[in-house]
Order: sequence, then structure tokens, then C-alpha cells
Amino acid sequence: MEVDQIALSPEDLPKKWYNIVPDIPGGLPPPKEPDDGESRMEALKRRLVGECLKQEMSTSSWVDIPEEIRELYIHAGRPRPMYRALRLEKRLGLKKARIYYKREDLSPTGSHKVNTAIAQAYYAAKEGKHTLVTETGAGQWGTALSYAASLMGMKTVVFWVRAVYDWKRERRLLMQMYGAEVHASPSDLTAFGRRLLSEDPKHQGSLGIAVSEGLEFTDLEGGRVYCLGSVLNHVLLHQSVIGLETIKQFELVGDSPDVVIACLGGGSNFGGVALPFLGEVLQRKRKCEFIAAQSEAAPNLIKGEYRYDFGDTAGHTPLMKMYSLGHDTPMTPIMSDGIRYHAAAPIISALKSKGYVKAIAYPADEMLVFEAARTFLETEGWLIAGESAHAVRAAMDEARRAESKGEERCILVNISGHGFLDLDAYRHKMKA
Repeated sequence: MEVDQIALSPEDLPKKWYNIVPDIPGGLPPPKEPDDGESRMEALKRRLVGECLKQEMSTSSWVDIPEEIRELYIHAGRPRPMYRALRLEKRLGLKKARIYYKREDLSPTGSHKVNTAIAQAYYAAKEGKHTLVTETGAGQWGTALSYAASLMGMKTVVFWVRAVYDWKRERRLLMQMYGAEVHASPSDLTAFGRRLLSEDPKHQGSLGIAVSEGLEFTDLEGGRVYCLGSVLNHVLLHQSVIGLETIKQFELVGDSPDVVIACLGGGSNFGGVALPFLGEVLQRKRKCEFIAAQSEAAPNLIKGEYRYDFGDTAGHTPLMKMYSLGHDTPMTPIMSDGIRYHAAAPIISALKSKGYVKAIAYPADEMLVFEAARTFLETEGWLIAGESAHAVRAAMDEARRAESKGEERCILVNISGHGFLDLDAYRHKMKA
């Protein structure tokens, strides 16, 4: 019997998160204050979880994972399995290329976002906060934080991009079942939201707008704290459990990836799977390539400029050096809204600027990626999110290129989330 699942035991769960910042050649450009307005760095101190802000600035290569968080990770199904895509390989007629995929869709809420949600909720509870406030694009992050807050007996307020809020009713219900208060963004709960609605009552919103609303809303009452689902250093730190587990799984089967692929909007799942491998590349322990799969609706790594910009539309955050399309750039809504963000994480942007990360973007009509998701469903049996479908498409294209050249190629792709709450997107694309 040919076994395609590579599993780890709870004892194999990492005891530390990996921080790539000390290994980045030339270091990571620090955040900056804008020329006017209040100090954004001081504002972060009152808005973010204190321990997370400390981790944001950490120069330690390894950060201990508290035992309570490790217990919750195990409760939530970590370590997660990796699979060899034998049936997909057969469908593609592969002889030289091998495809593996990491199963982050197996979390309680169906995505990798739980990894940082649990950590942020845990630290917030220790600091005496009672309400977690956040943004969400496709809904995976809002759901994950709502789940984590429920474990800690806390409240959650979610500002959800209106274009997605309007069609993902089942995911909205799931957040509410975890006890979350969910608002379409822009909303009438913030001055910024009211201003946008006065200009356009049907404003479809964006992730940058939802971040702005969440930060403003956090300031309105004590006991609230803002939790961000992507982009920031501490988020990528928490997500490193993905890659650390996967390194062990490749060791078990005596294989090693030549290329690591994941979808990328802000960069949390890409960073989570890629950075532990990339750290070993920087330390000259392995050779590997890294490809971020994006949408042409928001190709920040491809068409963005590497410069200082805000992380939100209203300019509440410090300026961070990122590949950015511009914090106030309008972007067409897509079904895979989790990757529709104006900028890539500072860590990933720095590594891309030095040539360690490449990117590819697929058309915003999403037909190619949903076609790949359908092939993945028919062969491997798993229904994946549209965001993950971008990564699967890139992996299939990479495998075909290698095959056409007769090259051996081991490909790792991260499945960031399942598609069971995205069935309306599949219905829409299948009709098209």
C-alpha cells in the first residue's frame, strides 16, 4: 500500500516559533512615523496586544510557545498532516515532478488563521482585555479570531469587507455562533466608515478600510484590543509552526522541496510555510525557491513599489516598507478576497527585494484558479478555498514546466483553507 499522508504526533509539535528577522541580509527596514498627526507607534501601544507588540520588535531567532498555547494548538488539530498528491500527479501525467501539500484547511474554522488567533487571544486575555476587535477580508481571519476568543471567554467585533459580507452568509453565521458581532465595512460605527458611506452608500469596502475601522473602533472604549490577521511580524512568527512541522515531515519521507508555493495577499500563510525553509536557505543549509501566487486584482509583489506606506486606508498605522500598490488604491472585489490587499508583509517584501521570493499573478476573473480547484477536488478529494486555489494552480503550472523539461522537481504547496463556505463562489464560476 502506498501511503500518501505524512503525519506527526503531538510530541512533534514545535516548542518555539521561528523569527526570520535576525537572518534577513541587511536587516529589516524599521517602521517609520508619518510627517503629521499623532505618533503611530504610540498609538499601537494602546491598540495592540502588548506581548504581540514585543514580539513584533523581537530580534531573537526563536520565541518560546507557551505550554497553554501548545495545548490549544493540539486541541485544534496540530500538528497537521502533509500529503503527497499522488492522484493529482497521475492526472497531470507527471513522471519527474512530485507535489506535496500541507493541510492547513483542517483547523476548526477551516484555515491557517487559527495559529495566530489562538496566540493573540491568549496574550490578550492575560493582559485583562475583554473584547478583540479585527478586520476580515474573505472571512477566514474573522472566524478564526472569533473561535479563539470563544475559547478564552472573550467578545469579538469583526469589521468585514462589505463585498464579501453580502454573499458569505454561512461564514457570517459561523462567526456569530462563536459569539462575534459582525459588521459590514464600511460601517456607521466609525467616523471613517460614515464618511465613506456618505460618499457612496453602496461602498463595497476593502481590507485596508476594514483595518482602519477596527483601529478606530478599538479606541472608543477601554478593554478593547486590536488583533491583526496578517502582514505584521508577530503574525508571521506565530504562523511559522506550519513550516517547522513541514520540515520534519519531509525528513520522515527522505525528500526535500525544490520550490515552496503559497497564495499571498498580506502574507500570513505564505510566510508561515515558507519562512522556516527560507531561513535554512539564508543559513546555507538547503537550496529552495519560493513562489507567491497572487491575483491580478491585487498583485502587490509584482506591480507594487517597494516603499514606505500605511497598512490601512485611513493611515492609522505606522509607515512600513513594503511592496505596495498604494494604501488608498481602489481594487476590484474578487471571490478570493483574502488575497485582495494593497501591500505585502514587510518581511516578505524585504526578502523579495533581495531576490529570495518570486511572484506570479492569475487573472482576476479567477477562472484558471477555480478550474485548478476543481481538478484538485476530482483527484485529491478536498474542496479548497479560492485563495488556496491560486497556490494549487501555480503548483500545477510549475509541475508541468518541470515535466516538459524532463527535470526532477519536488513541489510543496500550502492549502491555506477549505472551500465549504465558499460554495457560492464555485457555483458562480461553474455557471460562467
